Amino acid sequence: MRLSRYFLPVLKETPSEAQIVSHRLMLRAGMIRQQAAGIYSWLPLGFRVLKRIEQIVHEEQQRAGHIPLLMPTLQPADLWRESGRYDDYGEEMLRITDRHKRDMLYGPTNEEMITDIFRSYVKSYKDLPLTLYHIQWKFRDEIRPRFGVMRGREFYMKDGYNFDLTKEDALHAYNRHLVSYLRTYERMGLQAIPMRADSGPIGGDDTHEFLVLADTGESEVFYDSKVTDIRLGNREIDYDSHDQCREVMEEFTSLYARTDETHDEAAFDAIPDERRRSARGIEVGQIFYFGTKYSEPMGATVVNDQGERVPVHMGSHGIGVSRLLGAIIEASHDDKGIIWPEGVTPFPVGIVNLKQGDAEADAACENLYKAFMAKGLEPLYDDRNERAGGKFATMDLIGLPWRITVGPRGLKNGVVELTSRRTGVSEELAPDVAVERVAEIYANL
Repeated sequence: MRLSRYFLPVLKETPSEAQIVSHRLMLRAGMIRQQAAGIYSWLPLGFRVLKRIEQIVHEEQQRAGHIPLLMPTLQPADLWRESGRYDDYGEEMLRITDRHKRDMLYGPTNEEMITDIFRSYVKSYKDLPLTLYHIQWKFRDEIRPRFGVMRGREFYMKDGYNFDLTKEDALHAYNRHLVSYLRTYERMGLQAIPMRADSGPIGGDDTHEFLVLADTGESEVFYDSKVTDIRLGNREIDYDSHDQCREVMEEFTSLYARTDETHDEAAFDAIPDERRRSARGIEVGQIFYFGTKYSEPMGATVVNDQGERVPVHMGSHGIGVSRLLGAIIEASHDDKGIIWPEGVTPFPVGIVNLKQGDAEADAACENLYKAFMAKGLEPLYDDRNERAGGKFATMDLIGLPWRITVGPRGLKNGVVELTSRRTGVSEELAPDVAVERVAEIYANL
């Protein structure tokens, strides 16, 4: 993408309404525009990152054997009356009446609708286990939306639902989701710690939230510092293996880590003093097992191998796709701007032409651009007729992980400058070597 042809409305000044780093930087970097309180348009740069995150979520869900579908944003109220949640959910639910005077709602979540889909088609235990998920816009009418996409009213979310014959199978689905979520977050350059949490209006006894530690987090968390040393890494996990998934669950949840709603002071005090930590955390996902809470009242049953009709055991599992942008920025920035991890960056590399209009510099940049495109990597080429300082400031603000600087002086020596956004370290390399270096980094993700 050539910056002269792109829509990137960066701001020099920080908008007064932005209270936290991620909100300030997303506005300044031209990623979002507020249309109403807690409701945003996603501008091209922000939309690219949103789709990168969505792609990773899809890949890891399907790696775990989960099946994508798409449910509507508007739902009939009668489904929620069946489950008993329509009157219980509270004012966060946006209730609507259509032209035929039918009660509708803008979905804050989809337990009722997915249960209705399941009960319409699945009748036998032979069709289980089954996990369905989608990524869809949700709406919760927050009383005080704030912090940009971190606590908006409209948000983009992956929500998935497992259907199993027994509690044992459903708890395996719970463990399987924990493993897939850990891998998802690590691919985004995040450490999201699973913490015992409160189930809230979803219900159920078993639930963990995934929290990214950050000073601006809305939740107070308490944990054993050893939990921050654990990584899933590149280990291979058989998602069909109850034992392997349970072992990962136990590894990541045996150490104390809880949100303030479930904090146990006595258990926390049993941790050695030097490992006892309290901090703020940003919730980026949550998993639930709630048994037959929805299947019993809504008649989601199957015939088991004894010929008996039994309610299925269920769980739900969510990832805040749009919220993750804010969480990543909160965890990865400096005083110059965003620092995107390679896994979610809008563009893998930026090309800065220090002397636009110089025949040799222009040709070198064009050759770099074509070389990256041939590798399947679309660079952002700053081909504007602007001062070098302004070009560098833009690249630092939008946070691309790598920058290649091209100028007449370097080209006389046959080199360009490759710079890491995270470390600030620069290296002079031949243009083809610089391309190979960047391509190798992305090939190993």
